[in-house]
Amino acid sequence: MDFTLTAEQELIRDTARDFCDREIVPYSREWDRTETMDRGIVAKLAEIGFLGCALPEEYGGMGLDTVSYCLVMEELGKADSSVRGIVSVNNGLAGKTIAKWGTDEQKQEWLPQLADGQALGCYGLTEPGSGSDPASLVTRAERDGGDWVISGSKIFITLGSWAGVALVFARTGGEGPRGITCFLVPAGTPGFSARKITGKLGLRSQDTAELFLDGVRVPDSARLGDEGAGFKVAMSALDNGRISLAAGAVGLARGCVEASTAYATERTQFGKPIAGFQLVQELIADAAVETEAARLMAWRAAALADAGQPYTLAASQAKYYASEVAVRAANAALQVHGGYGYIDEFPVARYLRDARVLTLYEGTSQVQKLLIGRALTGESAFV
Repeated sequence: MDFTLTAEQELIRDTARDFCDREIVPYSREWDRTETMDRGIVAKLAEIGFLGCALPEEYGGMGLDTVSYCLVMEELGKADSSVRGIVSVNNGLAGKTIAKWGTDEQKQEWLPQLADGQALGCYGLTEPGSGSDPASLVTRAERDGGDWVISGSKIFITLGSWAGVALVFARTGGEGPRGITCFLVPAGTPGFSARKITGKLGLRSQDTAELFLDGVRVPDSARLGDEGAGFKVAMSALDNGRISLAAGAVGLARGCVEASTAYATERTQFGKPIAGFQLVQELIADAAVETEAARLMAWRAAALADAGQPYTLAASQAKYYASEVAVRAANAALQVHGGYGYIDEFPVARYLRDARVLTLYEGTSQVQKLLIGRALTGESAFV
């Protein structure tokens, strides 16, 4: 595969980098400290086109190819993973899922709103009792005439209290994956509520919430995909989400390398810049090499998606490797910075805290290994 960027892709990357330097980086430390984010960033992301950058042009999106989308994710990941999460969830988990599985009416209703920020989307799969085992979810949807009545709860939902529409996965049949259906639930629906989760280790400024559904009534026209096909809908969304998450992890790791290089060339000990010490160079070199490798894995998964080829395995491989690289790069960056890395005068402490969750959501590193092993051997270790 040829991973040479086109002139248009270079422009997209440079535009994203300039936006991040102007609209995100100057505010990230304060947002992190206060566990809040200026919601005005949503309008700015919409104005530049990023909220719908991966969505079809006919519905108000930019229609970017997946590799170009990765370029945007990388720049946002370097600037602030909390902001990256807004764009990643709105595009990959919510928007692209509606674009793939939605009816014409659903796409016309929701995709333009997601693209212009009128209604952000969130992805309601994880529950208090089901994380790595989503097929065991217990949120229930019961038929009542031409409607469905949904009751249950979801947890750790990015954009949960900011979203205008939630993709809610609920059990409509028996146990296991075949009994799950997906519904599009507007946030203002009676019985639907969200509670913001605070006190997080990382992604402190990002909206993360618990969702509560108490007899939420939606029409059958709110069903996304066929009845009982919700697990397929959920897994296809995660394939897309893992590519964008991998690209965001690459951006975070790149930020660590750049911060470490800058600090090491300025910081003097024993009469010379610490960049001149072999073990410091080793920390930076290892992180730089792994970051480059992770980027190519993310781009490979993206290129397969753009070519219409199967990319589930490549997405899992990229997500697993890039998220672990981000943690190692952040840990190395803190080591290079020494005591200064332990305070938020420099960005590496936030990088380390934000990196850690990348190995947990949208499938833990352990789950990714099982998915990769199943794809390669044909044997499932899940059951």
